[in-house]
Amino acid sequence: MAKLYFYYSSMNAGKSTALLQSSYNYQERGMNTIVLAPQLDDRYEIGKVTSRIGLQSDATAFKQTDDLFIVINDANEKSKIDCVLIDEAQFLTKEQVFQLGKITDMMNIPVLTYGIRTDFQGEPFEGSKYLLAWSDNLKELKAICHCGSKATMVLRHDENDQVVKKGAQVEIGGNDKYVSVCRKHFYEGFYCD
Repeated sequence: MAKLYFYYSSMNAGKSTALLQSSYNYQERGMNTIVLAPQLDDRYEIGKVTSRIGLQSDATAFKQTDDLFIVINDANEKSKIDCVLIDEAQFLTKEQVFQLGKITDMMNIPVLTYGIRTDFQGEPFEGSKYLLAWSDNLKELKAICHCGSKATMVLRHDENDQVVKKGAQVEIGGNDKYVSVCRKHFYEGFYCD
């Protein structure tokens, strides 16, 4: 029986690398995977999943208005899909997480999602919130704070390396805008001046 998985962490834990390795493992066994990535993540190129260590793969770009059950069903009719992998899963909507559950339950296809749990203000992303609630299997990937503790939070910083405390929840960026920290250093950075 297929399951819905959520692999979560703060930034820089190797989520995209793990996704690409999982896809490769399926393909090495002669199985067909489909990799999806949100269209709004244009850091490298729309329709690509790229890891910090240089691995990359083509991906099917999706919008928040897309019905992922239909996307996967259409792809599966053309060529049997053995596994669905989704990068930056925090950007999924509640409805899309529900659709992923339908894919596992009705189509019997495992769905592996990878994303960040909380934003730069410590608030859950919509996709992450519902993946944490509805996934069959939760797996935390570990990132490390500068102090050596497990990093569970993310701070956004500006071009002057000052912590940003207000703004839109979604601002696409990498190490140029975000740093992963433990909860202690998140509180120190976010709540202290």
